[in-house]
Amino acid sequence: MSEDRLETIFAMQKELNRKIGVDTDRIQADPEAQKTWLLNYARAMSQEVAELTDSVPWKWWAKYQKIDLDNAKVEIVDLLHFLVSAAQVAGLDAAGLHDLYTRKHRVNQDRQKDGYATKDEGDNRALFGK
Repeated sequence: MSEDRLETIFAMQKELNRKIGVDTDRIQADPEAQKTWLLNYARAMSQEVAELTDSVPWKWWAKYQKIDLDNAKVEIVDLLHFLVSAAQVAGLDAAGLHDLYTRKHRVNQDRQKDGYATKDEGDNRALFGK
């Protein structure tokens, strides 16, 4: 039987969060804490996206820039740390994330097939039976 890598990542992140004093199980049970921590993780991901952006030559007018692919990879992993933490706070485990990703992927495929000419969040609400 092969190891489920996403399950391993979720377990590792839960352990790391607990070591730094963040209990995502407790947080997801408290709506106010959940709001706070989802915002904390969203802000952290925004910062990591900025750091990823700075790893890539984005100044089209500047000729001195070079890509730092190694750092870009590290920033992507940092994003994953915060994304998994946010998922846990929102009540998603690895299986739930995989399931929702798969269903949302189908929505995205259907949007592309249909030309995605209009914005309709109804298909996202349908993911939750609403």
